[in-house]
Amino acid sequence: MKKILLAISVFCFLGAAAQETVLPAKPQKGLIFIKNATIHVGNGKIIENGTIKIKDGKIEEVGANVAIPAGDVQVFDVKGKHVYPGLILPTSNLGLVGINSVRATQDVREIGDMNPNVRSLVAYNTDSKVINTLRSSGILLANVVPDGSFVAGTSSVVQLDAWNWQDAAYKTDAGLHVYMPSLMPRPSFGRFGGGGGGPQAPAADPVKEGLEKIEGLKTFFKQAKAYLGEAKHEETNLKFEAIKGLFDKKQKLYVHANTAKQILVALDFVKEFGFDMVIVGGSDSWQFADLLRKNNVSVILQQPHSLPTGADDDVDQPYKTAAALQKAGVLFAISDDDAQTRGRNLAFNAGTAAAYGLSKEEALAAISLNAAKIMGMGDKTGSIEVGKDANIVVSEGDILDMRTSIVTDAFIQGRKIDLTDKHKLLNERYEQKYDLKKPKPF
Repeated sequence: MKKILLAISVFCFLGAAAQETVLPAKPQKGLIFIKNATIHVGNGKIIENGTIKIKDGKIEEVGANVAIPAGDVQVFDVKGKHVYPGLILPTSNLGLVGINSVRATQDVREIGDMNPNVRSLVAYNTDSKVINTLRSSGILLANVVPDGSFVAGTSSVVQLDAWNWQDAAYKTDAGLHVYMPSLMPRPSFGRFGGGGGGPQAPAADPVKEGLEKIEGLKTFFKQAKAYLGEAKHEETNLKFEAIKGLFDKKQKLYVHANTAKQILVALDFVKEFGFDMVIVGGSDSWQFADLLRKNNVSVILQQPHSLPTGADDDVDQPYKTAAALQKAGVLFAISDDDAQTRGRNLAFNAGTAAAYGLSKEEALAAISLNAAKIMGMGDKTGSIEVGKDANIVVSEGDILDMRTSIVTDAFIQGRKIDLTDKHKLLNERYEQKYDLKKPKPF
């Protein structure tokens, strides 16, 4: 019996460790060519039968007439396939949460309301098995965001093929995340859900409490500005130091807000401090599209596959919001914040937006170039253009369509990465167990 249990435990260990043999690719050297591709540039353009030239991790040429020299070069013929810029997940707890229901695998938030000096990057776990499943969906970059009750800390963009968080860092501490109070009164139902239950303590006013917290944050920003204006400090204030990028616009202020009240209150930070601000969530952003554009405020639509916020809104309003923002000229990106999909539906969320008013290339930009611009790295990635990092995805079909999207190859900074993941390993295991593999045609 002991031998049987030992054999089972060894087998389980080997199965669990299988993904650990997927090692980060080495830096790309020399020349790579991807030819005969339908290239979706990411900026709205499509190049038919195009070729991409990659040198030392950068895109050196792209077009329909790129010459391929003879000699020691790598050539990938992707005839009949579509080539896209690597997709970018603009908000995620990737690498900070292992299993949602297991507290020991979570390192996504700190105690307290005011944690501007918390850095999500240093908690990022490159061994998370979720990472490889995202790569198989075409997602090559992710903005790793801390959670919190008010001021949560800074997020960083990571590339998804790394040994550790230092290797993964793509854009560091690029934004401060603030979670807006609800600003909505809630009914009190007494002790047991009814109106009785004896004397009750006076119910707190969430609107008043929320506005007080916001005024406290404004005071904090004013104090930080005064502190940063001093030439010397007797003591270093880590909280103030952590947000100095907000004042010279090297950082962005990400305000998590969905309702109309939250968005309008958030706009005060732009008017009073001139911050470069991004609304995260943005369910009601379509109502203030012109106001957002005038104030140069970007939007990340965090979960388009959801019900509308307002009881009187159209039931398909979340699907139409992206098109409304596009029409108004608001810079926006699309995310996937579902705790079950963990980001894997990013491309399909964009595909839904394409069915409700966006063109397919506009929808692609919402998960590539637009996301890169919002995070301050549009000059480095987000599209297949000369001089940018070679973050590239190859798909057999339309990457926005779950029926045809099959990602066959991916490159991060020119490195061809291994697309093995836990899902594929389990699929292969049970195909073999139940003899489900289809015979190859003669």
